[in-house]
Amino acid sequence: MQSEQIRQTFLAYFSPRQHQMVSSSPLVLSSDTSLLFVNAGMVRFKDVFLGLTPPPSERVTSSQKCLRVSGKHNDLEGVGVSPRHHTFFEMLGNFSFGAYFKREAIVYAWDLLTRVFKLPVERLWITVHQDDVETARLWEEVGVKPERILPFGDKDNFWSMGETGPCGPCSEIHYYQGDLQLQRAEGVNTEDDDYMELWNLVFMQYNRDEQGELTALDVPAVDTGMGLERLTMVLQGVKTSYETDLFQPILRRLRELTGHDEGQYDRQRVSYNTIADHSRAMAFLIADGILPGNGGRNYVLRRLIRRAAYSGQSLGLEQPFLSAVLQVSVEQLGPYYPELQEKSAEIQEVVTTEEKRFLRTLNKGLRYLENITNQLSESGQRILPGSEAFKLHDTFGFPLDLTQKILADQGVAVNTVEYAVERSRQQQRSRQHATFK
Repeated sequence: MQSEQIRQTFLAYFSPRQHQMVSSSPLVLSSDTSLLFVNAGMVRFKDVFLGLTPPPSERVTSSQKCLRVSGKHNDLEGVGVSPRHHTFFEMLGNFSFGAYFKREAIVYAWDLLTRVFKLPVERLWITVHQDDVETARLWEEVGVKPERILPFGDKDNFWSMGETGPCGPCSEIHYYQGDLQLQRAEGVNTEDDDYMELWNLVFMQYNRDEQGELTALDVPAVDTGMGLERLTMVLQGVKTSYETDLFQPILRRLRELTGHDEGQYDRQRVSYNTIADHSRAMAFLIADGILPGNGGRNYVLRRLIRRAAYSGQSLGLEQPFLSAVLQVSVEQLGPYYPELQEKSAEIQEVVTTEEKRFLRTLNKGLRYLENITNQLSESGQRILPGSEAFKLHDTFGFPLDLTQKILADQGVAVNTVEYAVERSRQQQRSRQHATFK
């Protein structure tokens, strides 16, 4: 089943069950300054959960654009290495604003996964909050064996979009991808990649304030979220999302540009994956009105472009190439997200301009960094001084995380405390200069 069909099948399932399908919100919500980006399907409904605004319908379903590169939910450092963590992803979800609660949410999820998508029940595990006896009982009622329902504490089974806001206990559906004879309950919620969280059913019952206090919501609600990328992995029978039809066209385009054979591709798979992931995030950010810059959301985009440009350099792509890669996502996802097609020319121009700007200093910065690391190695040191990391940022345009990424392969860390001090001094000098002028 192709990803487009998977998305449509999910949304179509809820239509006869009186759910209104709503289109995705932008990645940036001007009405909510607590988050840089929408990082979950429920973010756009925050005020609805709090009772501040009416819902579009008591039952809603959507495929929401999400970005996780900052704050509580930040998957940036795992990108390329992890088989399933991404900056940009699509969150499939169904929501209830007082129309139904735990029982119906569980029935819908189990029916959709096991009857419609036909996932084998022997590969599914359920987690619940350790104090939520009712949810465990409801899972048994739909046919889940008690030994496959596992209790966990707040860390794993209490969900919130950020440090404050709507929150509540959750129940997750996990999928086991490995040898059936080797699966065990102890593998769920571990770092073992054979066990993958697939769908999270959040039972919104509280609001957390800035002091951490929980207050019961007037109307308990349901917020579910399942990554399209992960569901596509399962239904297409692959172990990484980069093997799905969501990423393969991008990776094929990259292979055309590099001319690499299969062996070269395998050896540099992390760089390929990084570019493929970041290219989707860039396209959607620019389509939603974000431009590269030095602060906030704008700097996130700049970091993504420069990380991708560096990864391209490591693959031997010395000329600007990102626009060619981005076009794959525009063509592939444009029919569902028309803003990509509408902003196609702007996306190309913005990315190419920023890429060229960075490439002018990239090689000089890499040579400078190589000289510094050689000096460190000769003196037996494994930590780059913060002042040098800041110079790479200030003079050569290297975001700190890019410097860390390059050095990590050499076993060298960055003194981030010194870096923060240097950056603070520079900001203070800039303010003084502005005041003097």
